[in-house]
Amino acid sequence: MILRDGYSFILAAVAAAVLLGVTVSPYWAAGPLVLAAYFAYFFRDPQRHIPEDDSLLVSPADGKVMEVVSLENDDFVKEPCNKVVIFLSVFDVHINRSPMEGEIKCQQYVCGRFKPAYKDSVGFENERHMIGIENDRLRITVTQIAGILARRIVSWVTLDDVLEKGERYGLIRFGSCTEVVMPKSVEVMVKKGDRVIGGETIIGRIKTDV
Repeated sequence: MILRDGYSFILAAVAAAVLLGVTVSPYWAAGPLVLAAYFAYFFRDPQRHIPEDDSLLVSPADGKVMEVVSLENDDFVKEPCNKVVIFLSVFDVHINRSPMEGEIKCQQYVCGRFKPAYKDSVGFENERHMIGIENDRLRITVTQIAGILARRIVSWVTLDDVLEKGERYGLIRFGSCTEVVMPKSVEVMVKKGDRVIGGETIIGRIKTDV
């Protein structure tokens, strides 16, 4: 499957290939056709198998875990937390998924810079979009962060929307970073360097003794 957001990119590249092939040379069409194939690959939307256990939180994105850090507090979660930072290369699926079932109680969009998404400061300086999700067990935040090539953060949700675990809620175009902040009552199940799959990889487990 290909996301609807990608059709305009694919069609524009195909149109450029046809135009160059007809007016200049068929050889000139090769570049735009390769670009069209990449756009089809980038905007792919694979099916995922979502774990049903309500105590499990899943990764909001495909990519590589860049760091897992402890936070003293979070403005939305309002208690000590752990933050998991995931870097998405231009070859990863860029769809963002909800780590858990819950209602969007907070939403914040911040304009900013477009530094490379693997830089340590991007969560504070780069353009980003944060949603706070809450259910009867806990609160978490998920933040989409733009990178040097990711000049567009796309969100399909708004305040008071209810998300299922693993449900698609947005994407970031062309290289980016996603952060998840979870309370200490959630045991982090990933570490720096791990590869994660959005909607499938378990990144947290609610502790049974809490």
